[in-house]
Amino acid sequence: MERRRRTANKHLFPPLNEYAVNLYNSAGQVVHVMFEFFTPALWSPYVAGAGIGVLSCLAFLLSDRPIGCSTAFVKARGLIGKAINPVSVISKEYYREIVPQVDWAFMIIPGIIIGAFISAFISGQFHVFWVPSLWGEAFGYNPLLRIAVALAGGMLLGFGARWAGGCTSGHGINGSIQLSLASIITACCFFAGGIATALVLFRVIGA
Repeated sequence: MERRRRTANKHLFPPLNEYAVNLYNSAGQVVHVMFEFFTPALWSPYVAGAGIGVLSCLAFLLSDRPIGCSTAFVKARGLIGKAINPVSVISKEYYREIVPQVDWAFMIIPGIIIGAFISAFISGQFHVFWVPSLWGEAFGYNPLLRIAVALAGGMLLGFGARWAGGCTSGHGINGSIQLSLASIITACCFFAGGIATALVLFRVIGA
């Protein structure tokens, strides 16, 4: 009788280490699937778009503010200015509306850089080079020229984003999901200007 009871208990209650092994294997399979999901060099635009949409909705829900990248650069400039001449920065009306402080809106830029590095690294696409091949084939592989043009382009983009009251994330994503006509028109102009600039650079100047 005692032996049958022990046998029944053995079948009803398997050893604890068996549960641990099954749990470990299941967790390993989940991690493997997640790792395979994040490692492709190119993501589906539908998945990426859905993720950006969810992120935008969470930003509105949790902070009542849209996501915007260009605002982070403005905050960074204000923080540098406060470290050099705080009185001048505080006295500017612009920085009373956009307070130069380290908050979630500021941390978007470091998050983009860190996230891009992690994505490129785990997908095996991370490489260090000064001049992309597309630029090099059209304009040569002089790194100083590439850096100068990139710096000038970045300054123009920053000026345009502040002039328009937002960048591709502020207008193109968050403004569009709110069906803002001004944001939709601005986003169309962003794309039209980018396509026209690329055509002039690589089909006319660099041809």
